[in-house]
Amino acid sequence: MWSVRACFHDVFSRPLQFHVVEKDQIPVGMIALCWDGETQQYVQFPGETWQGKTWLEQNRIIAKIPGAIEALLDSVPGSLHLRYLAWNKLLGMTNLLEPDEIGYHFYPGLYDFSFGNYMLSFSGKSRKKLTADLKKLQDRKVTFRFNDSKDIEHLFEMNRNSFGGDSYFSDAKFYNSFENLASFLSQMGMIRITTVLIDGTIAAVDMGALYRNSYTLLAGGTNPEFPGVAKLINLHHMDWACCQRINTVDFLCGDFNWKERFHLTPQPLYELKLNKSFIYNEPVFETKGLKICA
Repeated sequence: MWSVRACFHDVFSRPLQFHVVEKDQIPVGMIALCWDGETQQYVQFPGETWQGKTWLEQNRIIAKIPGAIEALLDSVPGSLHLRYLAWNKLLGMTNLLEPDEIGYHFYPGLYDFSFGNYMLSFSGKSRKKLTADLKKLQDRKVTFRFNDSKDIEHLFEMNRNSFGGDSYFSDAKFYNSFENLASFLSQMGMIRITTVLIDGTIAAVDMGALYRNSYTLLAGGTNPEFPGVAKLINLHHMDWACCQRINTVDFLCGDFNWKERFHLTPQPLYELKLNKSFIYNEPVFETKGLKICA
């Protein structure tokens, strides 16, 4: 959503570079970029870089006809690096895509929206071990609470405590962007904050968003005093998604040694790199009859 991206742009304030390609005065494609002065290249709008990499996934170059993407790429006046691109047939035809990271989805419909059926997809040995791990926590007083906005600060704090300088929220710009995002999602009625309490102590907090029957987990934090609580909260999300008959649960990129073991479906994402100087007059592609508006 553009409004989600604006939550980051309002903080990072990268110079914009939006291009539209027209054919017979009708728009047939668009690329939304901004200039990252730190890496000296154009990146996908809004340019929410952390440690030199953008974060938002499912990026796109919009195009309706063959040649539109090539014309847009030719029009970019400098080097370009797009990450986490969703597959597009026209984009694939450029032969410029390279594998990037892998996203991971859970599809409740594959299990007839039954969490019990999902659990049966594990081998008996794996299911027994998982049940034993969870029982160590469930033998204590485990409770859940939802959509308490104050718990987002606990999420940020636990994430920083766990990852230190490698936490997204150690970066002031990223932290402020996420606060904007939480506020926007709350106003739109899309946010879902899930908090696990064990013996009354906050053990884990996840922030997600529900949009068009798709549930995306955006960020989380866990308390190291409660080993295994990440499994507990992730399985809760899957159970809830089955009960609500959610189409897709997006756990984003990064395996973290659990997503494949939990039978999530991998979804490859792609990156595109173009190295150009600012004095760039020779087109790479033949794009007749198309007009660029920047």
